[in-house]
Order: sequence, then structure tokens, then C-alpha cells
Amino acid sequence: MISSLTDMLHLRTPVELRGEGLTTVGDFAVSAGQRVPFVLTYVPSHLPLPEPVDADDALRFTEEFWRSWASACRSPEQHAEIVTRSLITLKALTYAPTGGIVAAPTTSLPEQLGGPRNWDYRFCWLRDATLTLLALMNTGYYDEAAAWRGWLLRAAAGSPAEIQIMYGVAGERWLAEREVPWLGGYENSKPVRIGNAAADQLQLDVFGELIDATYHARKHALAPVASAWAQQQTLIEHLEDIWELPDHGIWEVRGGRRQFTYSKVMAWVALDRSVRDAERFMLEAPLERWREVRDRVHATICRRGFDDSRNTFTQSFGNRELDASLLLLPVVGFLPPNDLRVRGTVAAIERELMVDGLVRRYRTNINVDGLPAGEGAFLPCSFWLADNYTLQNRDAEARALFERLLSLRNDVGLLAEEYDPHAHRQVGNFPQAFSHVALIGTALNLHAVGPAQRREPEAPPLAASMPSVLREGVLE
Repeated sequence: MISSLTDMLHLRTPVELRGEGLTTVGDFAVSAGQRVPFVLTYVPSHLPLPEPVDADDALRFTEEFWRSWASACRSPEQHAEIVTRSLITLKALTYAPTGGIVAAPTTSLPEQLGGPRNWDYRFCWLRDATLTLLALMNTGYYDEAAAWRGWLLRAAAGSPAEIQIMYGVAGERWLAEREVPWLGGYENSKPVRIGNAAADQLQLDVFGELIDATYHARKHALAPVASAWAQQQTLIEHLEDIWELPDHGIWEVRGGRRQFTYSKVMAWVALDRSVRDAERFMLEAPLERWREVRDRVHATICRRGFDDSRNTFTQSFGNRELDASLLLLPVVGFLPPNDLRVRGTVAAIERELMVDGLVRRYRTNINVDGLPAGEGAFLPCSFWLADNYTLQNRDAEARALFERLLSLRNDVGLLAEEYDPHAHRQVGNFPQAFSHVALIGTALNLHAVGPAQRREPEAPPLAASMPSVLREGVLE
């Protein structure tokens, strides 16, 4: 038994154990076909010892649960096993009592071996909202989608001025970052961090993600939440006041705020989806004002975030740098995938951000993130490029890139946050929910049923053509 002031671990096994230097040791031999159980149980230290668990029963129950759960997956036959493995990963990263999905179960696994790009990812990011929701709904897991949507709405409740980009699994807001100097770090990658200071950053894209997730939940007829529209109106009113501010961007840079193009695009998404919801379901809203602000945001992005001389959108207003987040512009419906500006942006990213066939987030030697240069290729970005190939009918290139990304998985089909093309290994926190969400999306996109086709909004139908239960469910 190991206990502290608040926590206790209790180990049960038929093997004789002994203590040596604050460790628990046991010596035993196992013959072919023999089973030797070890059962480690957690309980708060102020409670009695937990009841014994039969290892064989627990193993049997666990296997039956996962087989039953996985059998419900709806995915294209060609990639069914691959998609199911990633969905299992998302399910395993879910905190069942609340529905929150952590970005990864690890902290401080380095994005650059031996470097300082080491972060705590054991939290739930609003940024993952829409793609995670679509991944679950498009594969038939509506209960998990509803639980995730519920977590999102609860976590973001309250004053919109106090919305955070991430929360704890139960909606905790206090995620203060600290360093742990007595730990050496993975392969001497320091510092080891607990908590994440990015929780205090302003990131405009989370407004778009949250509202886009709500939009698609309604669109897919997920059971409506009565308070969702009032909350959405409050978020939009706040966004109208702040969308012109510089922010820290999707990559949570620590080099100061900028006018990041993708952040503005997601502000447009928030307004666009709110307008469409109000039109589709005849919801009370200042539609004329929202349309005006939406169109102004769009025009501003096309004017200030686009480099005419190079025919590409740029990372932020007024500079020439590129950013892989720009690959999401056609995916969220900001411009059609065959728009010349989108095609130019994809071509520029292929020229300037690709290394060994994979896509980097941005050039790290420009000091935009306030950290020393160097990191691996961020895996979701390469999936986004494959999605663009699909949307542009470049199917052979999309499939080739997808197969290359699949080859990077480990022996049990798991992906980290990044891949180091020089060290030929995965880097960053592991396994990474965002990477697996992107994998699921691209696999579905290749079969014309994925979020790249479905995330772009449709023209709103007449509200009268919608089921009455759905109309009534969002009127509050």
C-alpha cells in the first residue's frame, strides 16, 4: 500500500512482495499458460481499503465492454479498423462523469527532443470542439457526442469575458502553470511543467469553435439544450466587441499578441453560424447587425490577411509568414476550396512549410512563439492538407498523404502530437486526441462522408420544413 495525505494505491497479488529503498519488489517465475494477477486500486487515503477486485472478471468485463462499444462504429469499410482504433483512443481519453476529453494523458513529452517546448496536455481544449463532435456523430457515437457537447456548454458558461481556451476534465478553471525542477524530463527535455499558462490567453478562435460545435449539434438533430441559444447570443455580443483585438492565436504563442488571420476567420465562423441558426430555426436575434458584422469581418480578412503579390493568405495581418491553420479556411466554409486564393494558399504551404512530405505549423525561427526554434511536424496539419486535396479533387495525392501518415503510427495504431522527420520518431504528448480526430476526419473525407464536406454550412432551409421538436427545442 502506498499512501499520501490525500491519495492511496493498494496493490494485491499472490506474489510475495517486500520493500527495498522505497520501492516494492517481488521475485517469481511464470510458466507457459500460467496467469499471475496484479491488481492496483486507487482510493482517497481517508477512506477504507477498497474491496478486492477479481483480475480475471475485471479483464473479461473490460474486453466485453470495448468489443461491444467498438462494434457500434459506422465507418467506411476500407478504413474501418483504423477509424475504430482512433475512436477507441478518444473514448479512452474521455472522463466519463463529465464527458470532457483531454488533449493527451501526458505532460511535458517534448516537441523538440532536449528542448523547452514541453507542455501539460492533461486538459480539455475548446479548440477541439467541432472536429471532435463531428468525428463522434459521423461514426454513430451520439451519446459520446452529447456528453462532449454538454461538457462544452457547462465549461463555457458564465461571463463570455472570462471564457478560457481550456479547462479541467470537470470544468476546473484554475490551471496555473509551474515547473518541476527536480524531474529530469523525457530524454533530458526540460522544464517539466504542471498546469498550462495558455489557459489565461485570449484566443478568438475558441468562440468560433464553440458556436460551430453548437451549430452542428443542431444540424445533426442532437438533443437540444434549452439554454444554448441564450448562451450563444451572449458570446456573439461579446465577440462583436473584441474581434478586432490581437490575440495569441490557435498555437498559443508566447511571443505576444498579433492579428492572426485564422483567429479572425473563426470569429467570422461564430457570426456566420449564429446567423444561419437564427434563419434556420426562426430564433430571435439582431440579424441585420450580425450579418453586417459578419460581412465586415470577412472583408477585413480578405483585405488585410491576404498577400496579393504571392497569392496566399498569411499567418497574421501585414506580414508574409505562412501558417498551416490557413488550410482550414475551405474546411470551415470561409471560401470555396477551388477559390484561387485558397489554391494559392495551399500551394504556398506546400512550398514553404513542408518537410519530408509533412506540414509544419509555421516557421519557428521567426520568434512568433517566443521560444527557441525547432519542433517536429504537427500531425493534424498534414491531415488538413490531405483534406484540401480531397476538396480540390486531388484524390491520388490525398490518399498518398493519408497512407504516409498512417505509416507513422506506432505498433498499436497510436499517434503523438508531432513527428520529427530528422529523428524519424514521434514527439510531443502521447497519444494526442487532436491527431486522432484529424485522422478520423480525413478517413471519412476520402469516402465523401467526412467533416470537410459536412462542416461547410448549407443554405438554410425553411424553418417550417424542420421537425417541430427540433424547432421548439432551440427557441429558449
